[in-house]
Amino acid sequence: MLTGIHAYVKEWAASLRETGRWRNVHPQSGTPAVSYGYRSLPSRSDKVSGGIIKLQDLSAAFPNENEQPNILYLISSALPAAAACMARLAQKRGVKFVLNQNGVAYPGWHGPGWEKTNRPLAAVLQQSDYVIYQSEFCKLSTDRYLGACRGPSQVLHNPVDTAVFRPVDARIDRPWTILVAGSHLAFYRIQSAVDALQALAGTNDNVRLLFAGQYGWRRTAEESLAELRQYVHHRQLTERVEIRETYTQDESVALLQSADLLMHTKYNDPCPRVVVEAMACGLPVVYSATGGVPELVGTTAGLGVPGPLDWEKDHAPHPEELAQAVLQILADYPAYTNAARARAVACFDVRLWLDQHREIFTQLLGAND
Repeated sequence: MLTGIHAYVKEWAASLRETGRWRNVHPQSGTPAVSYGYRSLPSRSDKVSGGIIKLQDLSAAFPNENEQPNILYLISSALPAAAACMARLAQKRGVKFVLNQNGVAYPGWHGPGWEKTNRPLAAVLQQSDYVIYQSEFCKLSTDRYLGACRGPSQVLHNPVDTAVFRPVDARIDRPWTILVAGSHLAFYRIQSAVDALQALAGTNDNVRLLFAGQYGWRRTAEESLAELRQYVHHRQLTERVEIRETYTQDESVALLQSADLLMHTKYNDPCPRVVVEAMACGLPVVYSATGGVPELVGTTAGLGVPGPLDWEKDHAPHPEELAQAVLQILADYPAYTNAARARAVACFDVRLWLDQHREIFTQLLGAND
């Protein structure tokens, strides 16, 4: 028996065979009616990450349409099962297919089997009527490993609701708190941050680390957390490190507001949403200056540790350089925190992002007339 999304794809196929459904004659054909490939989307109180959060953003302006969509919008990092089949069935009825393209598999982080992982990504890319790349780095890696798209495209970085993600009114008197948040799927990301904290010992002891998110470099989260705690203990930093587990989108604002800086150590991260959320909350960013992160932070909202462009191997940022970046930001903190907030509002506000999507959808639907 088919269950979950497989059953949904079967429903899609059945609906396409029914007279009067899934045609490009939506009651208001010029009005975007968007399906996201899922029967329903999680709420912001659910623990989700990555691409699903973007679908939540879009669905606030373009509700998930299961009956008569004229736009199919899929996220490469959160593709439903049989996505290529879904796109093909939709396009047969004149539904336009928009792909939001994030990262790809490459040897350095994926290891053996990266080619197999890329095949479904390449399939949906080549079917798309329009591609939105999440960063210039995403386009670079996509062109290299999936091939260039055939239709129109543009770069739209991940958004943030700057009316919700905002700084606290005044910083409370506590140790400087460096947040390391998101999906921790490789130990070097954790290790670099802990070693940077140790490098600060004696220079600035009024700094602590706060870890939060998903821990997944071992078989289970419990094994990963045990290794993290052991590493912190061996570095004699237990009292200066706090470890929290996964959080919801609703909880992320308070989490960010409880910190002063974001440290993002992932190598070649395509376009991490946590970075723009942190900036919106006034957190400067110390980061691996690789992947798409430099595009987000710019020249004023933080400091990066340079790394090479390498598809064969990940390169952890040097802990001493991370520590020096922290000290430089703390020495001029008001300027950095103000610049982080200003850049998030000017460049990444979700309302700008939604307006750009509306223009794309209108352009595509106009091609049907």
